[in-house]
Amino acid sequence: MSTPSSGSVLKTIAAVIAAIFGLVLLIGGIYLAVLGGSWYYIIAGLFFLITAILLQKLKSSALIVYAVLVLGTVVWGLWEVGSDFFALAPRLDILGLFGLFLLIPAVTRGFANSKGAKVALTGSLAITIAVMIYSIFNDPQEIRGTLTSQQPATAQAIAGIAEGDWPAYGRTQSGLRYSPLTQINADNVKDLKVAWTYNTGDFKTDHDSGETTNQVTPIKVGDNMYICTTHQKLVALDPATGKAKWTFDPKLKADNTFQHLTCRGVSYFDANNTVGFEASLAAKKTTSEQCPQKVILPVNDGRLVAINATTGKPCTDFGHNGEVDLQKDMPFPYPGGYIPTSPPVVTGTTIIIAGSTTDNYSTEEPSGVIRGYDVNTGELLWVFDTGAEDPNKIPAPGQKYVQNSPNAWAPLAYDAKLDIVYVPTGVGTPDIWGGNRTKLHERYANSMLAINATTGKLVWNFQTTHHDLWDMDVPSQPTLADIQDKSGQTVPAIYVLTKTGNAFVLDRRTGKAVVPITEKPVPQTVKRGPQTKGEHYSATQPFSDFDLAPKDKLTDKQMWGATMFDQLMCRVSFHKLNYEGIYTPPSENGTLVFPGNLGVFEWGGMSVNPDRQIAVMNPIGLPFVTKLIPADPKRKQTAKGAGTEAGVQPMYGVPYGVEISPFLSPFGLPCKQPAWGYVAGVDLKTHDIAWKRRIGTIRDSLPGIPLPPFKMGVPMLGGSISTAGNLMFVGGTQDNYIRAINVTNGDELWKGRLPAGGQATPMTYESNGKQYVVIMAGGHGSFGTKMGDALVAYALPDPK
Repeated sequence: MSTPSSGSVLKTIAAVIAAIFGLVLLIGGIYLAVLGGSWYYIIAGLFFLITAILLQKLKSSALIVYAVLVLGTVVWGLWEVGSDFFALAPRLDILGLFGLFLLIPAVTRGFANSKGAKVALTGSLAITIAVMIYSIFNDPQEIRGTLTSQQPATAQAIAGIAEGDWPAYGRTQSGLRYSPLTQINADNVKDLKVAWTYNTGDFKTDHDSGETTNQVTPIKVGDNMYICTTHQKLVALDPATGKAKWTFDPKLKADNTFQHLTCRGVSYFDANNTVGFEASLAAKKTTSEQCPQKVILPVNDGRLVAINATTGKPCTDFGHNGEVDLQKDMPFPYPGGYIPTSPPVVTGTTIIIAGSTTDNYSTEEPSGVIRGYDVNTGELLWVFDTGAEDPNKIPAPGQKYVQNSPNAWAPLAYDAKLDIVYVPTGVGTPDIWGGNRTKLHERYANSMLAINATTGKLVWNFQTTHHDLWDMDVPSQPTLADIQDKSGQTVPAIYVLTKTGNAFVLDRRTGKAVVPITEKPVPQTVKRGPQTKGEHYSATQPFSDFDLAPKDKLTDKQMWGATMFDQLMCRVSFHKLNYEGIYTPPSENGTLVFPGNLGVFEWGGMSVNPDRQIAVMNPIGLPFVTKLIPADPKRKQTAKGAGTEAGVQPMYGVPYGVEISPFLSPFGLPCKQPAWGYVAGVDLKTHDIAWKRRIGTIRDSLPGIPLPPFKMGVPMLGGSISTAGNLMFVGGTQDNYIRAINVTNGDELWKGRLPAGGQATPMTYESNGKQYVVIMAGGHGSFGTKMGDALVAYALPDPK
């Protein structure tokens, strides 16, 4: 009895594989074509089946048929996505590997006249490899221009801020995130080394929210650096060594029902340095002798704490023993319902604080009120309740603020000369269904509010999204910068970055557009599934001529996967969802939301060099799927809090719950092709994007799997800063790095490995004549990066 040779076994295996591939592609391709998608997969399936039949018959023409399939796929791929390596990879990886398998001598042995067929297949694979190599160096998604390369000889000094300090969240309360330091520059940044590391010892516990993170940007004033930890412990550090001087523990009362557990930063007040606060100081009435310098700490359980900046002791003349209760007069003041996560604005007289409320939980939620407190006594000076007929009315005894009014969770900005605080707002929860909202309720939603910081009176407001059903909050601290318009006139501008990718540029005195804004029609119905009950839609939405979002709506050409098979499944899923471009209404069928809930911009904002009139930023783009789930609006609330921003969210009190999830393939990869994250440089004289580059790898997304360190362009949570040394520093990526980018052209010049996820905005400062760059590597509980507790400082080596 003879046994089959290894060659015949391999031929059979090759034929079976080709037949299976062919059937899967043919069946899936027919389904996709019926849905209106590409016919390629039907054709590819037929070619695989023909190849299988010819292999079984020992015909060398099998190799020729397969070579035609490979070459045809190369041409088809280039037509669909151009020379985009990561977009071409799933179209060609399986084909290439199977083609190499077919060239194994044991497979082709016994084929008649096989030499020419082998040459044909070898040639097609060689062309495929050449195209892939070419695509590595010719990325159609990247823009490779340059910004103005010269820093002016005379830089604009900022009154009251030492060059080596970083005294506020954005260095300035105008949110520039720019430092004039030059010791670390584009020429020597490659030599950066870890100078010191401070470990907070504060980690996520089993009792904490899934959305636990540390997004802190430290502040540095003189000989002190201040940080807050995950559980809002306030720590004063020596900026030269990272040694702790003192720690204050507010005894945060948190549990896993909190939607967020984080601290983005703290604020600083110095009664002896009031340069630039002349407008607000006109109303000054009191002075604190106990705490002339104080650190203002927001605490997630709804408190505002003032701490002596030198001793670390509470300022007992502030509020009640150093604390203000932000839950006072709140409707439905449950723990975690109102959370101040961002540092407040501090003027010469007033602390202005806002906070987040729980998304998509209930119609019985706290208010999103913005409040101003006396910087010395903690006395409530004014309110701006975004849902009230009279937003400045302070509740009388027994009264409450307006429930579910739009909140302002992102950092605020302040113009000391105008004495205006700029407040980015979100939508009143529940976010994804708004049939019950009144015009009053939405009057200040999704807006930039310009409010007099001393009186709380509205100066102007601009709405960035009308009747928001997509969680398109204004998520970033606005940036205030004086720019030159086309006529050469200097305009005091405000940059309002949004999740939609629109960057609205307004005159910050009046709210009038500096860059044109157009109201455009948007989708009004859903094509698949029933229409949403009780809902209505805005006929138009505002779009800015300065826009970092993708210019065209998604098509199935941009669907992705690890292989052609899960890419096919993503194309099928794409066609089954409702999607007519941005602002497609939520639906019971499921709606593709792009830009997704993370937005193009998040809380990281942008960085502006006012001397060069340029900006750098790190936009992202990741689709999400929103699916409305019919429910009884009168059903009893059975959950305590929300605890998460993903999965099914109850939206008690309205006729739907909602499931929100990233748009992923069966293998857990995004269904949209990379890039999902970029860095970009913009000329503020023209608002043209000069350069745009991918950033980040998937090194830490698939641990244990050896992958080449290609820049795929990964999602980020965290902002960027820039310096007069022609450098942009940015962390935030899903791989654990901080990077230095050449501001002029976008080249990556250096990266430092972090011990955990760097989902924070870095900062830079000088101490004892040495410049440092620091970033918190704390990770992010729901973003999937490694959790940690390390504040890492980098500096150049000392001269030998």
